[in-house]
Amino acid sequence: MPNLTDTLNKLLEPDGAMCAALVDSGSGMLLAKVGSGLDLDLAAAGNTEVMRAKMKTMKSLGLNDSIEDILITLGKQYHIIRPVANKEGLFLYLVLDRARSNLALARRAAQDVEKGIQL
Repeated sequence: MPNLTDTLNKLLEPDGAMCAALVDSGSGMLLAKVGSGLDLDLAAAGNTEVMRAKMKTMKSLGLNDSIEDILITLGKQYHIIRPVANKEGLFLYLVLDRARSNLALARRAAQDVEKGIQL
């Protein structure tokens, strides 16, 4: 069975991928991280709040649905937040260099990695 770091390294394979993490949305703590370019500990805590806010809003709206991913588009980067469907309370966080990345390929990589996470 591959370890979490090996699994997350697959997220860095597409061009432009900078760093990635697996985050516990209950605590905001990192379970694993790879790559560089950001303070992933700080990003994990901040994006936990993004995830919680979206879940709260969906509940308030009475939406009976699930989040596939959340895309944050910055001037120089894309940030993807993807809940791990089979591990409630966990999400993947991926940062891409916008000028060098293919968003569709990165989202596909996140989908593939999400399905393969084993704890």
